[in-house]
This record gives sequence, C-alpha cells and structure tokens, in this order.
Amino acid sequence: MRRLFPVTDETAPRPGGTPPGAAEAAGAGAAGGPAAADAAGREWSLRELAAAYAYPEPGPGGREPWLRANMVSTLDGAAQHEGRSQPISGTADMRIFGTLRGLADVVLVGAETVRQEGYRPARARAAFAEAREAAGQAPAPAIAVVSAGLDLDFSWPLFTSPLVPTLVLTGAAAAPDRVAAAERAGARVLIAGDGMGVDPARAVRALADLGMTRMLTEGGPRLLGQLITAGVLDELCLTISPMLTAGDAQRIAGGPSVAVPRRFGLVSLLEEEGFLFSRYCRA
Repeated sequence: MRRLFPVTDETAPRPGGTPPGAAEAAGAGAAGGPAAADAAGREWSLRELAAAYAYPEPGPGGREPWLRANMVSTLDGAAQHEGRSQPISGTADMRIFGTLRGLADVVLVGAETVRQEGYRPARARAAFAEAREAAGQAPAPAIAVVSAGLDLDFSWPLFTSPLVPTLVLTGAAAAPDRVAAAERAGARVLIAGDGMGVDPARAVRALADLGMTRMLTEGGPRLLGQLITAGVLDELCLTISPMLTAGDAQRIAGGPSVAVPRRFGLVSLLEEEGFLFSRYCRA
C-alpha cells in the first residue's frame, strides 16, 4: 500500500521525475528486496492503518459524536454488483473494513443491507483488544440496524448471539409485535423517530447517549443518502474499485438530493493494486 496524499518524503516526486524508491528498487536486483517492495508499495500493519484512520481526539468538553461512512464504488459509480458489495471489493479493502470496525463503538446499517449482505455480529479481534480496552470500548462494536418496518429475521445470529447486544433503531409507530420479537431475540430497541421512519439526527443522538460516539455506517445507499441529507455525516471513507460493471446498480448514496451540494475535504489517499482508498471529512 502506498500513501499518495498527504504528500510525504515517500510520495513526493524526485528531481528529474524519478519516482520515490525507483533508483533503490533498480539496485535491488532481479530478485527484488525491501527497496523494491517499498517502491511498489507494501502491506501496512493494522497498527499503521489504525493510526491513519483514527477518530478525532476528544475536545475540552469530552468526546463528541463522529459519524463516518465506509463505502466502495466501481469506476463507473456502482456501489454493488448483483445486489452485493463483495464482488467489487478486494483484499486491501477488507483490511481497511476490518480496521474501521476495530476502531468503532457502533456500526450503523440499514435493514436492506443486513438482508442483502447476510450481516453477522461483529467479532472481537486480538489486534485491537488492548487499544479498545484502553479506550473504554466493548470488545467489538455493536451493530445498530435501522429499520422502519422491522421486517427482519430475529432468529439470525446477528440478534441471538452477538458478542455485544445488537441495537435496532426504529420509529415510535413501529408494530408492537415486531418490537417485542426483536426484544425477545435479545436486541435492544431504540426509538429514534415520531412516525414509522427513523430521524437520522435522533439516531445519532440516541447512540451517543449510550456512549457510542465513534460511529461507523456501512450503508446501504438509502441510509447513507438519509444521513447526508440530514447533515449528520462527518466523514466518508470511499474505496474506488478498479472495475467497470455497467448495468443499473445503485450509487453509494440514494434518495432525495440535497438543496446545495455539501463540500468535503480530502484528508488522505492510499493505493494498492489499483484500488484507491480515500478519506474525506467535512470542509
């Protein structure tokens, strides 16, 4: 993996246009070596990825909620292939996926994505155990499912056997029998809307009130669109997959457009095997 932005002594162009590490790589011989590996990019450790994607430090008043999204898109704008994101992902993308989960208190996800992707509980990872304990976090992030109709199979392991109890965010008008079914399965139901739907701002507040301020959403497109429209998204981690799919797949965000496009600033850009890993935050 290579860091393309911000520019460092590893990525800055050399006099005469020689790429960083090119001369060293050439001298490494046909068999290659550390210099050749550095020139071509190397696999970052989970510690390095965690540092690159760290949440903002708490301010004087304590830790404020910070909601980041992690999405993947093909070169022609498809967020899925045949209804799932996995076919357009890759090995490095999954390492970053795991790192972002390892840093988060809670993963916010839409009900349709839970059904399409076959969501399971987040697992504890030894690589993040010490850091999570020091930060006062649970061994793994909770999964918080956003669902108006609660059309979910509560016999799934996501609800019956998570390491950290799964949360379900719904509206006050949700069917009482479905709420009861969720609670019987072991889920904690949070009301975050006055009607059938969920108010994104109320959802963020409800999670923050539980101490879950390091938030991550993995979509899907409809949920991400709602979060953007509500103005509660702080950060977008977007993987650009070097693939073309054509077809009519969804973009990473759907639903009604915002009145004025919201500007985000580029914080970092990494590359591996043609995949670009961008990180944008509120400008």
